[in-house]
Amino acid sequence: MKGPWIAAAALVCAAPALAGPVYVSNEKDNTVTVLDSEKLEVTATWKVGRRPRGITLSHDGRLLYVCASDDNRIDVLDTATGKILRSLKSGPDPELFVLHPTGNVLFIANEDDNMITVLDVEKNQILSEVPVGVEPEGLAISPDGKTLVNTSETTNMAHFIDAVSHKVLDNVLVDARPRVAEFSPDGKTVWVSAEIGGTVSVIDAATRKIVKTITFKIPGIADEAIQPVGVRLTRDGKKAYVALGPANRVAVIDQQTHEVKAYLPVGQRVWQLAFTADESLLFTTNGTSNDVSVIDTASDKVRKSIKVGAYPWGVVTAPPKATTN
Repeated sequence: MKGPWIAAAALVCAAPALAGPVYVSNEKDNTVTVLDSEKLEVTATWKVGRRPRGITLSHDGRLLYVCASDDNRIDVLDTATGKILRSLKSGPDPELFVLHPTGNVLFIANEDDNMITVLDVEKNQILSEVPVGVEPEGLAISPDGKTLVNTSETTNMAHFIDAVSHKVLDNVLVDARPRVAEFSPDGKTVWVSAEIGGTVSVIDAATRKIVKTITFKIPGIADEAIQPVGVRLTRDGKKAYVALGPANRVAVIDQQTHEVKAYLPVGQRVWQLAFTADESLLFTTNGTSNDVSVIDTASDKVRKSIKVGAYPWGVVTAPPKATTN
C-alpha cells in the first residue's frame, strides 16, 4: 500500500500552476519591476544598466534580456534571482529587439548607427550587421522565423529582412515615425504603428503592400495627442490592441475588419503592451504616470493600476510555472 499512498499524496499536495510574472523596464531609474500577474502586485525590483527599454525573455523563461540603452549593451538576468549573469554585445543605443523562434539568435535595433545587430546569444558573438533606415526601433519576426521586419523612425519605413541571409528584401513606406511592428498570428500581415502619423499600417507580408491604414478619432482628444506605439494581436485572430501614447487610451480593433471597436482609458503616455500567456490580461506601461494598467481582455475593462518604477517603458510576461509541495 506504500507506493499507491505516496502517489495519491503527491497528487493531493501538487500545487496549482502559479501565475507567470510580469517584467517592466523603468527607463528613468534603471530598474526592472516584477509583478505577480495573479495578485496584481509588485513582488521585486531589480537593478539593471542605464536607461532600460526593450525587454524580452528566453523561450524557457529562465533568462530576462534587457536593452541597457545608455550602456550600449544587453543585460541578461536570472529570473529566479534577479541577478545580472552577463552582458551581451550590441551596437550603440539598443532600443528594441526580438528573439528568433530557435531561441538563440537575437536581432537588436541600434538607434544611433542605423543598424540591426544579429547576435548569437549563446556565444555572445555578432553574426552580422544589417544596414537599415535612420533610427531603427521596432522589430518583429514571422511565426515561421523566416522574415524579420524593422521600423526606422526617421526614414518612415518598414524594412523586410531575410532572417537567414540577413539581406534586406523590401522597404515599405509608412506614416511618420513608425515605432512597433507586429506579425499577425497567421503570419499573413504585419501591423506597423506610426507615432506622429497617428495611424497603424496593415501590410500584406507576401506582397509587402499596405492593405489598410487604420486611423483613430477620440472625442475630446486632439489628433496630435493620438500617437500609436505598442501593438498586440490575439492568437485567435479576433482582436488587436494599440497603445495611443499621450491620448492615454488603448484602442481595441477587430483584426479582420480593422474597425476600431473601443478606446480604453489607461494611465498617462501609454507605451508598450503585453498579454499574459492565456491572453486573459493585457498589461500596459504608462510612462508619465509611472504605473501599469491591467486590462481584462474578455470584458475590455481596466481592472487595476499598479505603481512601478520611474518612466515604465517595456513589458514582457512569462508563462506560469507549476510547483509541488
